[in-house]
Amino acid sequence: MIPLGKPIEQILGVGALLLLAIGCVVVLWPFLSAILWAAVICFSTWPIYKKCERIVGGYKALAAAVMTVLVVLVLIAPFAVMVATLADSVGSLITGTLRILEQGPPAPPRWVEGVPVVGEILAVYWESLAHDAPAFIIELKKLIGPVTDIAVAGGTVFGIGLVEIGLSVFTAFFFYLHGRRMTAHMREISERFAGSRGRQLLMVVGATVKGVVYGLIGTALAQALLAGIGFWIAGVPQALLLGFLTFIMSFVPAGPPLVWGAVALWLLMQGTVWWGVFVAAWGLLLVSSIDNVLRPYVLGKANNLPVLLGLFGFIGGVLAFGLIGIFLGPALLAVAYSLFLEWTDAEVEARRHPTPSPTDPD
Repeated sequence: MIPLGKPIEQILGVGALLLLAIGCVVVLWPFLSAILWAAVICFSTWPIYKKCERIVGGYKALAAAVMTVLVVLVLIAPFAVMVATLADSVGSLITGTLRILEQGPPAPPRWVEGVPVVGEILAVYWESLAHDAPAFIIELKKLIGPVTDIAVAGGTVFGIGLVEIGLSVFTAFFFYLHGRRMTAHMREISERFAGSRGRQLLMVVGATVKGVVYGLIGTALAQALLAGIGFWIAGVPQALLLGFLTFIMSFVPAGPPLVWGAVALWLLMQGTVWWGVFVAAWGLLLVSSIDNVLRPYVLGKANNLPVLLGLFGFIGGVLAFGLIGIFLGPALLAVAYSLFLEWTDAEVEARRHPTPSPTDPD
């Protein structure tokens, strides 16, 4: 055999490690979003896990199983119900459309003419369709296809997202079980790459993740729950679906009032004035007050993510990771933003108090 020189051996070793790393990334890439969200779940609920561990007498596997069941009840169950509700809504949409095709469109309500600017035009157009069945069928068929496609695509996204969330919860079980060992490895790696500041950076990441989970996601869940309860009390159809829409819109600035405000307006137009007033008061005093009180309090303890970055995190997370990106996108951007602020603060502090060189005179 021809002996290899030291530099060649080092190059081959580095090349082999790079190929191994690339292979690991390719294998784990389909599960990246589930792994990241499992890590977020495990870290943000770790205090609850420690309490469960004490309650069950220190049995880590049992405590991890209990926590996994709790996470399933909080995350998987609501989304499973939402997928079933969406499927029923699609079925109801198709059934209602077929009924309208058979019976023909009803006459326009009186309030249509009162709509500013376009009311009269819309009423005349509606009347023409009501008396001209072939034209109405043509116009309706133009809408049936896109609406059905959107509904089916939404159901598919929900289904895939439900599988990813289920995989993340399954992964979280092992994170709970081996969390302490993994944390120790993370500390060693951070100190090796960042030196003495590694532990501080990990603390910043941890505080940011908790702030996002409790402040953004926790607030959104609370708003959705209260909004759904209010809609159910008022007898609004599809209250669960509207509650989920409130959850989605809570990531958008002034988003939830668009949902409960539209529902209150719809109730007023239906003639149920008191229920419309009830939904408006419920949304203003309970749903929106959570956003104005709880979120600033929780996020104020961590680095408050700017509104624009929060919106980009929500939209970009959905585009990049699907349904699970609703949770993961804001968390990733918040961590990056907090690390950036920590780095800039460290640079400013280093310029104010430069470390003296060993050769500088006293």
